Amino acid sequence: MVDQDRLAERLRTSVGRFVRATRSRADALPPPLATTMGLLDREGSASTAYLAQRRGVRHQSQSGTVKDLEARGFIARREDPQDRRGFLLTLTERGRSALDSDRKARRDWVAQAMEALLSPDEQTQLDALPRLLDRLSEYDSGRG
Repeated sequence: MVDQDRLAERLRTSVGRFVRATRSRADALPPPLATTMGLLDREGSASTAYLAQRRGVRHQSQSGTVKDLEARGFIARREDPQDRRGFLLTLTERGRSALDSDRKARRDWVAQAMEALLSPDEQTQLDALPRLLDRLSEYDSGRG
């Protein structure tokens, strides 16, 4: 029988180490920029306040990230149709290209590491992991 607490802790630390390793070896964009751009890519246009809330940072911190992204030409502002005083941020083509390049660099690093370190059988075993992690990510403890 599997010790679920032990496995849960090993999985949590291993996934964290894997994410940090991938970022440190392959990311071209600073994490706040990549995270913000990823949110805009996945969720569509958003306000600075929404992005700050989703990232778990102060509005002031997110405003700095927005200014940096705008200066690089990675995002653009447009009027918020729901609030004429506000604006929404959206990825530009330049931003989408930078985000795609960042993602490709991570993907390439992972593929190279798998090729260098894992046997074909281990790669086959690893193939089930994304599906399992996706299922775990959907769990809502409030619903049981």
